[in-house]
Amino acid sequence: METLPAHDFSMFALFMQADWVVKSVMIGLVIASVYVWAIIANRLATYARARKAMATFDRAFASGRPLADLRADYAGQEHTGLSAVFVAAMEEWDKSHAAHASTAIGLQSRLEIALDLAVSEQSAELEKRLGFLATIGSAGPFVGLFGTVWGIMNAFTAIAAAENTSLAVVAPGIAEALLATALGLLAAIPAVIAYNKLSADAGKLIARLEGFADRLVALLSRQLDAGKSL
Repeated sequence: METLPAHDFSMFALFMQADWVVKSVMIGLVIASVYVWAIIANRLATYARARKAMATFDRAFASGRPLADLRADYAGQEHTGLSAVFVAAMEEWDKSHAAHASTAIGLQSRLEIALDLAVSEQSAELEKRLGFLATIGSAGPFVGLFGTVWGIMNAFTAIAAAENTSLAVVAPGIAEALLATALGLLAAIPAVIAYNKLSADAGKLIARLEGFADRLVALLSRQLDAGKSL
């Protein structure tokens, strides 16, 4: 009885033997997986820096120093997080007073708009690239499944052409196809976990921005009602 040659079931060999459509799916999923981990590392570092910067600014703001002095400390620096919200409010305050438009109701309304815009900009920066994680987390398994279905179709076509249904003939084609599903899950699982974690972290930071904006509006409104300068 003729013995069939041993088949190479290493991942590289399975990839090289796969159909070009399945290869394209695999390559796309590997690239997506690498990008997912790059986003995770970037967001974790960004959120760590944001928390540190917010804590530093919060201590300075709570120290009771005049707002003009606090603004001078941050002049010429890159404004992110709480400092960006603070500078946006101070710029609107200055513009309104320069235009002699510092009525209490009008100025407070403009301050709220300026702060809302600043918070929105900072929120968008914090949530940047999270949408890609959500997309890969939801679509990755289906892309891998597409590659698997396509590969299995080709495997059965080859089996029919060879007129041989032995496991040694069927297994390589099935293994090549299933590798696509494995790669889809390899990209999707960390993407889903990271998206849930990072979305929660971003939500906490955004809530902190919104809370600071409310505190700042209240403080400036009190100073305006009392007729005090910064």
